[in-house]
Formats: sequence, C-alpha cells, structure tokens
Amino acid sequence: MGSMFRSEEVALVQLFLPTAAAYTCVSRLGELGLVEFRDLNASVSAFQRRFVVDVRRCEELEKTFTFLQEEVRRAGLVLPPPEGRLPAPPPRDLLRIQEETERLAQELRDVRGNQQALRVQLHQLQLHAAVLGQGHGPQLAAAHTYAASERTPLLQAPGGPHQDLRVNFVAGAVEPHKAPALERLLWRACRGFLIASFRELEQPLEHPVTGEPATWMTFLISYWGEQIGQKIRKITDCFHCHVFPFLEQEEACHAALQQLQQQSQELREVLGETERFLSQVLGRVQQLLPPAQAQVHKMKAVYLALNQCSVSTTHKCLIAEVWCATQDLPALQEALRDSSTEEGVSAVAHRIPSREMPPTLIRTNRFTASFQGIVDAYGVGRYQEVNPAPYTIITFPFLFAVMFGDVGHGLLMFLFALAMVLAENRPAVKTAQNEIWQTFFGGRYLLLLMGLFSVYTGFIYNECFSRASSIFPSGWSVAAMANQSGWSDAFLAQHTMLTLDPNVTGVFLGPYPFGIDPIWSLAANHLSFLNSFKMKMSVILGVVHMAFGVVLGVFNHMHFGQRHRLLLETLPELTFLLGLFGYLVFLVIYKWLRVSATNAASAPSILIHFINMFLFSHSPTNRPLYPRQEVVQAMLVVLALAMVPVLLLGTPLHLLCRHRRRLRRPTGRKEDKAGLLGLPDASVNGWGSDEEKAGGLEDEQEAELVPSEVFMHQAIHTIEFCLGCVSNTASYLRLWALSLAHAQLSEVLWAMVMRIGLGLGREVGVAAVVLVPIFAAFAVMTVAILLVMEGLSAFLHALRLHWVEFQNKFYSGTGYKLSPFTFAAADD
Repeated sequence: MGSMFRSEEVALVQLFLPTAAAYTCVSRLGELGLVEFRDLNASVSAFQRRFVVDVRRCEELEKTFTFLQEEVRRAGLVLPPPEGRLPAPPPRDLLRIQEETERLAQELRDVRGNQQALRVQLHQLQLHAAVLGQGHGPQLAAAHTYAASERTPLLQAPGGPHQDLRVNFVAGAVEPHKAPALERLLWRACRGFLIASFRELEQPLEHPVTGEPATWMTFLISYWGEQIGQKIRKITDCFHCHVFPFLEQEEACHAALQQLQQQSQELREVLGETERFLSQVLGRVQQLLPPAQAQVHKMKAVYLALNQCSVSTTHKCLIAEVWCATQDLPALQEALRDSSTEEGVSAVAHRIPSREMPPTLIRTNRFTASFQGIVDAYGVGRYQEVNPAPYTIITFPFLFAVMFGDVGHGLLMFLFALAMVLAENRPAVKTAQNEIWQTFFGGRYLLLLMGLFSVYTGFIYNECFSRASSIFPSGWSVAAMANQSGWSDAFLAQHTMLTLDPNVTGVFLGPYPFGIDPIWSLAANHLSFLNSFKMKMSVILGVVHMAFGVVLGVFNHMHFGQRHRLLLETLPELTFLLGLFGYLVFLVIYKWLRVSATNAASAPSILIHFINMFLFSHSPTNRPLYPRQEVVQAMLVVLALAMVPVLLLGTPLHLLCRHRRRLRRPTGRKEDKAGLLGLPDASVNGWGSDEEKAGGLEDEQEAELVPSEVFMHQAIHTIEFCLGCVSNTASYLRLWALSLAHAQLSEVLWAMVMRIGLGLGREVGVAAVVLVPIFAAFAVMTVAILLVMEGLSAFLHALRLHWVEFQNKFYSGTGYKLSPFTFAAADD
C-alpha cells in the first residue's frame, strides 16, 4: 500500500540481449510482467521488421485455431481451459504445432465434407421416397380418364398428327413458399397443357445443412409433347426443385420404395460411423486446441516485443529499452541472468538517463482497484504526483452516503455487495459474461463501503425506509408542555397544530444522543429544519473537502522541488479559500455554539452577514454575532482580494528571474557533465506543471521559456481557482438537494403504497392477503427507483464532486499508465 499515495519510481533500463537468448529472455519477462518495452523501430514499417515472418506464421496458426474453435462450437462442445500456466514454447516447437494443427484441421474438413455429402444423399433418398409414397398417380389417372371420356369423338379418325403422343410425368419436391409461384408459372408457360398435383409432406424432413426440420411440397406433373416437357424441366430447374423419375406401375413403384428404404438404411449406418469418427476428431481438437492457443498467443507476443528492439552494429545482440519499477530491478536482472545462462552468454541490463516523463505505476489489489479506477477515469496521474485514490476510499462513499442516507436502503446495498464479496472466488461468478453484472462485481468493495456509510448517515438522519425510529428517549417532552400551558380539551379541539416551546421548563431536556430526534418526523416544520441542517452541513463538508485538496498540493510541490509554489500559490489559495468560505463555516459553527434556545428568536442571519461582508456594509436589524465583526470581515475580504495578484504574478515573475539568472551564469564542460549525470534525479523531481518544466530544466531548454505562455497559463489557473471557489462551494449544495430528494421520494413511496395497504384491511386474514402483493410492489419499486435510479444519481454526483471540485485543486491527470509486457491475458 506504500505506492498508493504516490506512484512508484520507474527507471528507463537498457537491455542487451544476445541473439541466441533473446527469445528466452523476453519470454521470461512476459511471465513476470515487470517491464514495458519502448518501440525503438517506430520509423520502420511493420512489414520490414526482423521477426515479421514469425509473426505471420503465428497469425496463420490463429486463423486455423479460429476454424477449429468454430467447429467445436458448432458441435455444441466447450473447450476446457488449459491446465496450469504454459510457458511460451521454443521457436523449434512452432513447426510441430503447425503440422499437428494443419493435419487435424484437414482431417476435420474431410470428415465434415463427407458428413455433409452423406446427409445430402440421405435427404435426396428421403425426398424421392416421399414423392413416390404421396399417391399422386391415382388422381392423375382418374383425371386423364375423365378428360378422355369427355373429349373422345364418337367416330375415331383413321389417323392424325397427334396419334403417337403419349402422357409423360415429372415428379419432384419444392420448398413450400415457392410452390404457388411454380404452379402459376407452369400454367402460364404451358398454356394449360398439363395437369399438376401439389401435396405437403405430413412429416418434416431434416435439412441437410442446418439440421433443422423443414417441410416440403411434392408435385406430380403430367404433360403432352416434348416441347412442353422441356419448358417444365427448365422451370423446375429455375426454382431449384428436386426432380425424380416417376414409375407409373404400382409394382415397380413399390419395388423402388423398398430399394430406397434399403439405401437410406445403409446411408444412416455409414453416416453414424462418420459422426462417431467426427466426435473422435473433435475430442482430439479439444485436447490440442487450448494449450496450443495459449502457447502460440505467447509466442506471437514475444515476437512482437522483439520487433520493438534494435539490432546492434555487430548483429550479435538485440538492444531493448524498457520502463521498469526501481524495486523490480533486482528481479529483472535475476530473470535475465537465469534465462541467458543456458546459451553460454548473459544478458545485460543497466539504467540510462531519460528526459521523457516516465509512466505511472500504482499497484492495486481487489479492494483498491475500483477506487483507483474512479481516479484513472478522470485521468492517469503524472509521474509521482499525489494519488487521490487512498483518500477517495473514504471521501467517495461518505459523500455518496450524505445524498443516499437511509438505514434500510444502505443495508440492502451492503448485503448485496457483501454477497458478491463472499462469492468472489467462485469461478461461475468471475466468469459471468453479463456486462451489467461485471460492472457491479468489479465495484463490489466500493458498493460495500457505500452501503456501510449509507447506514451510518441513515442513523444520523434517523431514517429507515423514510420512517424514524426511537433508539434513545426523545429530548422533547410533550407532557411538560401540556401541564404548564394548560391545554384544555376545547383548546386541543380548536388547534390541530401544537407548538413546543423549548424555553418552557422541562420541554427541552437536551440534544438527542446520536442523530436527529425522532420527534422531528412528526413536526410540521420538519422539512424546514432538515433544509437548514443539510444545507449548512453541505457547505461545511464542501469547504473542508476543497481545503484538503489544496493542502495535498503541498506534497506535490515539496516532492518536485518547487518550494516557491508554497508561498506563491498554496498560501494565497488557502488564504483566499479560508478567508471567504472558511469564514462562512466559522459563522455557522459559531452560531451553533453561541445561540441557544432562549435567544433563538433574535438570532442573526448568517446569509445577511455574508452578503454585507462583500458589500462592506451592515444591517441595523441584523445584530452582529461577536464584537467588531464588521472590521474582521472587511480585513478578510481585503486580504483575500490581495492574494489574487500574488497568485497571478508571483510564480511567473519568479520563473523569469530565475531564468535570467541562469542565462547570465557561465557554464562549462564540467557543469554540463554534471547535468547529464543528474538527469535521473531530474526525471524524478522535475515533472512539474508546464511553465515549471519550461523553466526548470538544463541549459538547452532555458531558452525555451516563453514569458507570454507562462503568464497566460498562470492567469488561467488564477481565474479558474478564484471563480471555482465560488462555483465549487455552491456545487456542494447538491449534497443537500440530493439528500432531500431521496428522503422525500422515500416518503412518497411509503405514503402511496405501504400506508394505503396497511389501511385496507383490519382483519388478520384480509390484511395478510392484501399486504402480500402490496409489499411485493413496494419492494420492487424500492429496488428499482430508490436503490438503482437514486443510487446511480448519487453516484454520478459524488463522482463529479471528486473530479471537478476536489481533484482539480492538486491533481493534473496528464500522465500515462505503465503497461507491462505480460502473459496474464493469455493465461486467463
């Protein structure tokens, strides 16, 4: 957790990898995941790099793996995960993996092709048998007999041109949606010189490609003449019909049916053997594919990393530059030594200076990962600047709970998060593919603290599903007020609203031990009381939160060696913020402590005092809180305004003076050498803001300081801070608004659902029947509206308060993450 407060120190390391051991060394570094490679061949095309042939071979293998994986999924099988963590295979094993994979893929293609051909043949036999068994023949024979009896003349002609014509038949099957169009086209093209019969199969047949059941229409067409027959055959070909020979004699038809059934049975046996052999091949694929995929993926990653290395002039070693955490340097050297000793030569690693800003490395665990993700979503921190994540662990759930405070709602959220935390090691939970579930599961510890803090603020607000609870005795006594005021029955009948006077002896016994007194839930001015309380609480929390952000900037200035910013920026910022809005917090707390119930009626207004503070005036009707208050307020306003020019001009003038002094200072060769040797330290402590980097480097960059840019940058910062103090303080009033909205929405839901349900039935049986659906509706709306919608709203507002109001006081977020070369994704 030491690196959580500030990113770890990262060094630029140069590696000299012998050519024979380069693959082994990089593979070992991928297993450890310690370094990030820099691309030394950025100007070289990807197709001209040293190991592009090996990368292409791996990509070709990945295409084969994709084909095998799709075949396994098509068969309804699941690939098992690889057993253990497999290392990247040596380069000589790539040929073996490629041969085994290609042989298995070709065998699978052949078996699939044979299976498909057998299915098509079986489907053709089934369609042929269905056409012969549909019984079109008797109907067409009867139709021909009837037509001949009507049109045969009484006296036969001795001869004619059509005496040799005979009736021909075309039988087949077509898809049902094509049958009407086929029938119309046949009738129009042949001008009615045919008789067609269409029938739908009673039982659907299995489709040879998809395997799904499909219905078919069988048809039998009788026609006269060869030309009409040619037209019919062309039309059926256009509709992709399956045409089969038709036998007119019943004996021949039955013999053909028996032969077709026998052939179908033989094809089913052959198809069964083919599918059994296919299952064996798929079993071998399941055994080979997972480890081969992981190994080839690692091998490709190694070659891609090697492509980022440059070749020495002697072509005997590869040169790589990597970013590595300083504390991991011993592990890096040990890994290189162990990986290269087998080849008889050793790899060398040593630190080199760099003027480039190093990447940011912050190690996280299960608990801190979600909070660090909130910070990184705003922007990755600059190298070694203060990390807001440790403080966000407390402030984010707390500000969320201020807006979401309810014991019942917080407890539901806490239990939901606790269930995810307890089940986090179960494989089914971690490997769930639902994106919404993955989002909740990734932030389970954040939800856990949000629910826990909501329970705490719910006890402060004394709200549990919008109902107040009397954990301790109330500090107000109605009996004492009734006894001393002499309330009669007539008085009570005329006055529906009663007032409790705390100045009456025995009425106000003292403050409630923890939170808000439950008697306020019965008061008519309950909402006014909560508005005043939550509004002042929001201002206090906001000013404290912003002041804490300004104070955190002190650690940045101290770490980066910018001590002048403590006097020229941090001190003016704190003076401006606390002199105006810190004084407002003082007035609120002072009034709470000094004004009691006896003089509450004549208590002065803080708002009027704060307005008069900026107008340098006073109100005769608004008495001061303490002696010489107007003088103190005028001095604070003048002091705050005096900090504006200091904040605007202090840092630019200091940088310009230091810049001119360094330009007048004589420099020599010895000083240049010392500057180069001091670059590693400068890389650690010299990454300040833009104008600081422009004026804080060595002599080569001194001339790059542009005064106009420095003044412009500081003017933007000054305006942003001064106006931001006003707008950000007002922005924290969203704590009051969201808390009030959540409480009122809970009250409306209780009044409109549960209260009506509780008043419907007085008898036990009736109440039980009525309350079951009403409670179910109340539970569903509570989860959907108050937990999900209101929770998401409070989450987004808390996120904005941290990003805009808190982090912009000290956090730049202009860095970039250290992305180590690792095989973790391939192992997963």
